Parts: sequence; structure tokens; C-alpha cells
Amino acid sequence: MTRLDLEEVNTLPDFPPRPRDGHKGTFGTTLVIGGATRPRRMLGGPCLAARAALRSGGGLAVLAVPESLATAALMLLPEATALPLPIDVECPVSAVELVEDAAIGAHAVVCGPGLGRPEGIDRMVMMVADLEDRPRVLDADALNSIAAMPPRSFRGPLILTPHPGEWNRLARCVGIAEDAMADERRPEAAAALARRLDAGGGPVVVVLKGDRTVVSDGRRFWRSEIPNSAMATGGTGDVLAGTLGGLLAQFHPRAGAAARPHALDAFEIACLGVAMHAEAGRVWSDDRGDAGMLAHELADALPMARRRMNEHL
Repeated sequence: MTRLDLEEVNTLPDFPPRPRDGHKGTFGTTLVIGGATRPRRMLGGPCLAARAALRSGGGLAVLAVPESLATAALMLLPEATALPLPIDVECPVSAVELVEDAAIGAHAVVCGPGLGRPEGIDRMVMMVADLEDRPRVLDADALNSIAAMPPRSFRGPLILTPHPGEWNRLARCVGIAEDAMADERRPEAAAALARRLDAGGGPVVVVLKGDRTVVSDGRRFWRSEIPNSAMATGGTGDVLAGTLGGLLAQFHPRAGAAARPHALDAFEIACLGVAMHAEAGRVWSDDRGDAGMLAHELADALPMARRRMNEHL
């Protein structure tokens, strides 16, 4: 693949107008699936993602987490509701069925933050990946799960958010030998994976993370130009996944939360989400410098980032 195969996008879309008479149902429900109990307890990831979904402007967030973590999840994020799942060292079929039922009532799904690798979790990830009637985001351990499966493709709208190591695992799984580390080759790397995983019927979008994150749907690409070392801290990727989920719930036509006369496609939403995430980092750094950020502070800067972007787009 060469750069000539790709259309470079240089202009972000506007945020669709937010109805003044809207209610929480108008702005969509984001279902976040994650959390692990063993070998380490990991609850911060899904809570950060759900927090970001709400801070991005989403109306509601549901945390699907292991039952033993559900109470703690609501203490971390009382604005969410919890779906306790019977997951410990194993993810049984009943847990997959609970999440599948919850996805019917959601408008976007985020799967992977802090998910871990309990036995049977691949069933959960594959169920989410195949939810063609809902826009969804696969992040972190959900990507590792896909990389461990036999190669296959998916129908969008689907956004994948690999860092270079996760991209390498996914790419090798499907026989891609591009270089995700070389800056000048990152657009081709993101596009190659998007093309290979796309089964048609709606785009698969790859968000190749890094200090100059690249977004591609296989035919277009956009690159973030806001590097910020303050964001090099644990949990910021979870915030990005939740931001993307919240924006999908609000603006994607297949989300179904309400009529969307100004709907955006998954590529446009991914570009806006990455830009909003980067701008939130700049909001924090403008006030506090280039080190010491906590991921929940990044999520809490999203509203100001959106305001700044609305003023300048």
C-alpha cells in the first residue's frame, strides 16, 4: 500500500448541534464492558471509559463488570448504572447473554478496558464484534482477544483503538507486514488493518494511537497534530475509548437514540473523538504543565475541550 491509495483528510467535521430541549435519552446510552478480578483486579479502565462517555456529552452509561466489582464501580462512578456479570476466573455463556440483552437497549458499546483474559472471554468479545446493528468500540484486551482468534473480518460500524503493540498482534494475525512504528508509514499501517478487517456493510475504523494518532477507514486518513507528554500516563487510552463510545451514541445514525438530522459516520466520529481527547489534554496542560495528569482529570476536561473545538471548528 502506498500513500497514493489514501485520501488525507485535513478538516474535522463540526459537532452536530445539541438540541436545547434534549433529555438523557436524546444523547444516547453507552454500554461499557470491562473489569477483571484475576490475576489482578482491574476496575479503573471501564469506569474511566464510562466517565468519558458521559463527559463527552452522552446521556447515560452502563457498566457491565464482574459481580464482585459492581458496587465498587458505582462508588467510583455513581452517575452510571451497573450490570453485574457472573465472571471470575471464567466468563460463562450466561454473562455473554446478559451483555447481549443489555446491548439491545444501548446506543453504542465499548468493550475491552480492563477486561482481562478469563477463560471464555473470547465469546463475549466476538458477540460484541458481531453486533452489526450497534456502533461499537473494541479496545485493549478485546483487541488481544481478536488477535488470538483465527483471522476473520467484521461488519461496521466498528472502531478499533490499538497502540502499536496491539496493532502488531492484530496485523500479524491477518498477514500484514506494514510498520506501525515509523511515523511516515503509520497512515498506511492503520489503513491496511482497516481494509483487511472490513467485511463490508459499514466501515471498520482503526485508531492507531501514539503521539500523532492516526485514524483510517481504509480509504481516508486523518492525523492528530497535538502531541502532549502529559498524556503518557495510565488510563488515558480508556478515556479515549469511552469518548469514542459516547460520541457514537450521540451522533451515529445506527445508534438509534433519537432522530439525527446531522449524523456523522464512524470515521468522522473517530476523528472528532481523537481530536477532543487531545484537546482535553491541552486544556489540562495549559493549566498544570506537562506532567502529573491523572486519567480521570483528562475525562473531566472533555467538556471544555468540546467547547474550545466548537469555537474554532
